[in-house]
Amino acid sequence: MAVTIRDIARATGYSIGTVSRALKNQDGLTDATRTRICTTARELGYDVGNLRHGEIRRVAFLLHRQHNTQSASPFYLPVLHGAEDACRKRGIALSFVVVGPAEPVLDLVRLHQPDALLCAGFFEPELVAALRDTGKPLVLLDMRLPGYRSVNPDHALGGYLATRHLIALGRRRIAMLIGPLSHHSILERYRGFRKALFEASMLADPDLEIQLPGIGDTQDNLHGAVDTLLARDPRPDALFCYNDSAALAAMRHCLARGLQVPHDIAIVGFDDISAAAAALPPLSSISIDKGLLGRMGVDLLLDKRPRSDREQTLTLRLMVRASSTGGTP
Repeated sequence: MAVTIRDIARATGYSIGTVSRALKNQDGLTDATRTRICTTARELGYDVGNLRHGEIRRVAFLLHRQHNTQSASPFYLPVLHGAEDACRKRGIALSFVVVGPAEPVLDLVRLHQPDALLCAGFFEPELVAALRDTGKPLVLLDMRLPGYRSVNPDHALGGYLATRHLIALGRRRIAMLIGPLSHHSILERYRGFRKALFEASMLADPDLEIQLPGIGDTQDNLHGAVDTLLARDPRPDALFCYNDSAALAAMRHCLARGLQVPHDIAIVGFDDISAAAAALPPLSSISIDKGLLGRMGVDLLLDKRPRSDREQTLTLRLMVRASSTGGTP
């Protein structure tokens, strides 16, 4: 049987009205009371999505501090623009907030007084739980957690399409540069890579899979990983990178080492940021409609049906360019 507000009131000793105000994050309660009620609701398994929230007039677009970088902004900035476009058409104000686990996140959010929250990219589950306890409608973009509404590109399909493309070109030693597997998107891309190899009856070679370290200089780590791959005997004839920033840096490094792209090594990235098509040679990549991702997140926030479409999937496509098809191995 579904947990009700009456059950939470009975468990906490507060009135039904107090519980309702706490879950809707309305004024008139202390932080201690609000926290106790929201924590009890979560422990009992109450679905905050069942609440009838007021009209949404302000939305906070939250981006984790680790994504607020030069390499990540070509992806998340169009997502933000898509969300802003959807809000503007509905007369909703959108605030942009960069947060991190070591910061007073709830105070930062409260400063903007949003009615609802959009969380883009990776967030620690504990941080998401704290945001959920505010009682505000919340949607995850490019991240999936059980019990949360989310919109995600089909990352596994993208990894599969990129790798199958390289296999179809006759490449047989396909390497992959992998980012943090704690990120839902990167893990799914890796799974798609492995699936394509399996279906082609090609054994995955652990020596051709390198996970980039999460500490140290990013460029140095990437150059070291590429040098390690190029030192293999025989060396890889194709490289799939977990995102375009890594693929572009890897391609520049291969060219600096005297390799011809794609004659010696074909390269495919992921995300299709604007720099991909402008590169020399232009980078093949998995294209995500980043603006649509942001607009879908706003649409899901505004959907008040209790349990409709908790997880929505965004389709994507392979953009074939010269980095993979300009030569033969």
